[in-house]
Amino acid sequence: MKSFDVPVHYLSPLIAAIKQKRKAADKMKKDFAPTVLEAGSLQVILARHFGFCYGVENAIEIAFRAVAENPGKRVYLLSEMIHNPGVNADLQALGVNFIMDTGGKLLMDWDELNGNDIVIIPAFGTTLEMAQRLRDKGIEPTLYETTCPFVEKVWNRAEKIGKDGYTIVVHGKPKHEETRATFSHSKANTPTVVVKDMEQAVHLAQFITAALPKEQFYVDFKDQYSEGFDIEKDLQRIGVVNQTTMLASETQAIADYLKQVMIEHYKLQARDISSRFADTRDTLCYATNDNQSAVQGMLEVEADIALVIGGYNSSNTSHLVELCELKLPTYFIKDEHCIISDTVIRHFDLHTHTEKETQNYLPASRPLRVMITAGASCPDALVERVIERLAEMTGNENALASVAVGWEAGQ
Repeated sequence: MKSFDVPVHYLSPLIAAIKQKRKAADKMKKDFAPTVLEAGSLQVILARHFGFCYGVENAIEIAFRAVAENPGKRVYLLSEMIHNPGVNADLQALGVNFIMDTGGKLLMDWDELNGNDIVIIPAFGTTLEMAQRLRDKGIEPTLYETTCPFVEKVWNRAEKIGKDGYTIVVHGKPKHEETRATFSHSKANTPTVVVKDMEQAVHLAQFITAALPKEQFYVDFKDQYSEGFDIEKDLQRIGVVNQTTMLASETQAIADYLKQVMIEHYKLQARDISSRFADTRDTLCYATNDNQSAVQGMLEVEADIALVIGGYNSSNTSHLVELCELKLPTYFIKDEHCIISDTVIRHFDLHTHTEKETQNYLPASRPLRVMITAGASCPDALVERVIERLAEMTGNENALASVAVGWEAGQ
């Protein structure tokens, strides 16, 4: 796989050594057991896969190159390049400004842009409409486009099956940048509808089977279907694609469920399934799969708490949090500074969408067993700093330093 030139301060000698050794011993990536670091009275249970994925490293390399290659020019990001506050802050420190927020709201006057400006397209991609709007300004959006190749794979697959006569069902968060982009690319080729979860998929099935009046669809799925969507015609042949950062297992469950609905509604034999339902399982992102599988493997080990590191608006990170919460107390943190002391931690609550502080988050028992994973846009250096902060809070700095020396020396 291609290697990328990312800023050195995003790298970690310790994490790199761990990942390299695990990769060498498991080239086919079938071992999802965690790596356990024994640092005195602190036991760190580190997920097999976490952190920067191919698409994120590609985006970072392109974004920093755009700044370096255009001295004196104004450089903009269409919106957050990735959902990591540290990386976005680094780019802002270099003079890069955001045109929109993650919800698509303009942060500046559109008329300020001109053909001499550089605009970087984020890793989530953008809509066809926005790309054209930039071209109308004399700005070529593909010059510094960081769209993840796996997001483009979803677009290409949606285009192919759309041209084969299927309606696209997108599993994603309707307001997420990537979902908006995928919806835009898909609806250019075929009728498209977005479902945010299994509950909405089940609701959609009621319109497939005509269990609900067609008029209700246009109310219940407002702003989630393409213009001119015909509920009687456009749900007769479907295929499911996904926002690549969703829970892979949920996307597959939704696809399996809707496939079964089509089989039962149209009384299909096995050989006839493709006449009503397109096979799209190859659109699932490898990094999303690997990171989620690694969390499942990590959760087979006993631990006291879990720390999940990433941007609070990161979809893929939030799903890692959801998985961990099923088994043990889990704290979603953005960096090492969230570990305020050995008694207080600042973290994001997915259920209330607020940052809060929790007292006495560390149990008194020793050894202390802490699971750690991170989202696909989280630098390895940040993961190492969180581990170091934990060691500091528990009086295990020297023990961790010895562990790090061992791994970096090839243990």
